[in-house]
Amino acid sequence: MQNHRVAITSVVLTALIALGVLLRPGGLELRVVPVDGGPPLAVLPLAAGEPFTLQYYHSVENAPIWEVHTLDPSGSIFIEEERYLKFGAGMGKMPGVGRMVRQGPYESIVDMHMRTGNFVLRIGSPGVDHMLLWRGTQTNLSTLAPHAAVQFCGRSISRFYALWRQVFPHRATPPGIADGHQTPST
Repeated sequence: MQNHRVAITSVVLTALIALGVLLRPGGLELRVVPVDGGPPLAVLPLAAGEPFTLQYYHSVENAPIWEVHTLDPSGSIFIEEERYLKFGAGMGKMPGVGRMVRQGPYESIVDMHMRTGNFVLRIGSPGVDHMLLWRGTQTNLSTLAPHAAVQFCGRSISRFYALWRQVFPHRATPPGIADGHQTPST
């Protein structure tokens, strides 16, 4: 009888330890979700500090703009860099944020690391081409939800959920990334 109790206690303790390990933080996820409801347009598993980029064409200058973002370990979104072909309307340095550099024909504000947190973006028409660039993939948000307001939400996910999504990626996760290899987003 005593051996039976020891065996049951061992099984219960092992199960609790395994459950505790699986419920610990296991990564991050970025979701791009229509504000008015509906399924996510994109779901990106990310590591802390891993970049994702928004690229689009400025409505006044019709010139490309890239905004590089990351998530911190808690899932908060930061903007790290802005790059544009020319100094366009509404673009430029913010005092005390990052530093201006020239990268070939582009002006860039680098080393920004400015917290945006979750944010809402109104997606432009197909001519604006709001593209989400990540691990070598491109998701054209302008073809999925032109003129819609979408929220970019970062969050911490459990180890179990991260493992589950490695095996069964969300249908809004761009294809070809299940191997987890990171490639430049721009």
